[in-house]
Amino acid sequence: MGRRRLSTLLCTLAVSWAGASVSWAGPSGPAGSWAWPFLGTEVRSAKVAAAAGSWAGASAPANQQPANSQLQRGKAVFDEWCAGCHAPGPRRPGTQALDALYKGKKPGALEERTDLVPKLTETFVRKGVSVMPPFRKTEISDADLAALAAYLAPKNQ
Repeated sequence: MGRRRLSTLLCTLAVSWAGASVSWAGPSGPAGSWAWPFLGTEVRSAKVAAAAGSWAGASAPANQQPANSQLQRGKAVFDEWCAGCHAPGPRRPGTQALDALYKGKKPGALEERTDLVPKLTETFVRKGVSVMPPFRKTEISDADLAALAAYLAPKNQ
């Protein structure tokens, strides 16, 4: 079974395990431990909390827009590696998990988000989060990851 199919299976099982309403609070460990963010608990990692501060203020200068070809490549990478879990619509475990986490405050579908600065996307893809596995450079190259991050980044940078 391929790595992408395995990660999709794990995400699907996790969301299915949570139930249709995803109302269970999930395990909450002590500070510094990972919890199930898509089940309504927060990630309690000091590293993630510290990095979040730098992501919140990170933005590219207005004149540094990605080239159209880079955005097209980013869309192709998204369609190949991410859409199975994170595209809009039902039966997308990543989207369902984020919908449950944000409770309508932010969209669950990644393409609809306006707050995904490139550093955040790059970190989640390389490090993974919750049941989403990390993706190696042999799966998503650095150039493809940069294109994906530019594609998902706010367009008003």
